[in-house]
Amino acid sequence: MARYTGPQCRLCRREGVKLFLKGDRCYTTRCAVERRSYAPGIHGQKRKAKQSEYGLQLREKQKARRVYGVLETQFRNYFTRAEREKGVTGENLLKLLER
Repeated sequence: MARYTGPQCRLCRREGVKLFLKGDRCYTTRCAVERRSYAPGIHGQKRKAKQSEYGLQLREKQKARRVYGVLETQFRNYFTRAEREKGVTGENLLKLLER
């Protein structure tokens, strides 16, 4: 099973919230989200444009992927399994990710 090995704090800054990917460091003042509350990259400090509905859905999906440490293909497989099960798909997906 593959996993993301790049900078963890960058992911938190991209989402704009603490994802607690670094453990205890996220509870201190040394957390990158507190130090730099803007998105990473050259254009991170620019004013944010209003996000579309698709953009909001994408950000929430990416946030869920990053919290559970799952890459895109594996996340898609979890989603198809959650769709096949009876009940609400979103709740089924979270149950599968929590296992």
